[in-house]
Amino acid sequence: MSDPLGALIITALVAALGLWLFWPDKGLFWRWQQARPITRRVLIEDALKHIYDCEYHGRAPTVQSLAGALNSSVNEIAGLLTEMQAHELIAFAGDKPELTTQGRDYALHIIRAHRLWERYLADKTGYTAADWHSQSERREHHLSRAQTDALARELGHPRFDPHGDPIPTASGDLAAPAERYNLSNFWPNQYGQIVHLEDEPETIYAQLLAEGLHLGMIVLVTEITPQRVRFWADGDEHVLAPILAANVSVTPIQLEEEAETGPYESLSQLKLGQSARVTGISYRCRGAERRRFLDLGILPGTIIKAEMVSPSGDPTAYRIRGALIGLRQEQADLIYITRDLESDTAQVRKMEAII
Repeated sequence: MSDPLGALIITALVAALGLWLFWPDKGLFWRWQQARPITRRVLIEDALKHIYDCEYHGRAPTVQSLAGALNSSVNEIAGLLTEMQAHELIAFAGDKPELTTQGRDYALHIIRAHRLWERYLADKTGYTAADWHSQSERREHHLSRAQTDALARELGHPRFDPHGDPIPTASGDLAAPAERYNLSNFWPNQYGQIVHLEDEPETIYAQLLAEGLHLGMIVLVTEITPQRVRFWADGDEHVLAPILAANVSVTPIQLEEEAETGPYESLSQLKLGQSARVTGISYRCRGAERRRFLDLGILPGTIIKAEMVSPSGDPTAYRIRGALIGLRQEQADLIYITRDLESDTAQVRKMEAII
């Protein structure tokens, strides 16, 4: 004989499972059905972004590159492109997809929403830089054009996102980026300023953040080899593999060769036991001597302490980045300092002569 109680329990469980799966509007099946169009729309929008990015950087998008970017199979991408063509978002030049006017407008809206949301997270929230991209990847698909316009107004219509990428305007215009070069092929002994940090792939971006790099930093490249890129940034020395350095973009800084307008306090005025921060190096210091100063880490922001002096009174030994370095008075005269060690390095740099 069957157990009536057991049968009743099984029946109740089956009924509950059926309700959980198929309850109108709320059931798992119906929620899945409703999510399918959203998922398809997200794929189309991500594909539009990828095609636009390729065109912007002068690359040809392919089915294979789309499959990699969207983490999909080639067959799935082929079907997706057919659907996008039917909606007049793309056209084909041979086997290469190209954005139509409608497709480019759609792509720029998604890019605008993404970069504005990154700007919002950077300026208005406590999210860390490592989270900006992933959070914006999700949010960009849910911002209408009206919401995106409202966000732009709230932020004061910023021209660039926190990574240095231009933010499209409502009409699709992009600010012209500054002349920039990858750090991996920049010129040794040339000053530059970081204007862009590539945020993809995330693993590389995380390593750049761990190095303390950020937009606006002044850098000086001292060595480029197939194995490493060595440079100074805001008083600290960094060494990156070329694959990492290629994700850092810098613009050259043209140093003006003008007469100094001082007066400036020089390192030679520092008394034993006193410390100061370097604000610059006189333009009169050139050639091998200037390169030696840079190699020693005597850059704006570096802390120097006068520790001992020779019996004759010259040279003086200074503590520079953990090492004792002897400098003659005529050399110390060429190094400008500030004794305000609490001031921000960026503000100090504004006070310097010619670096």
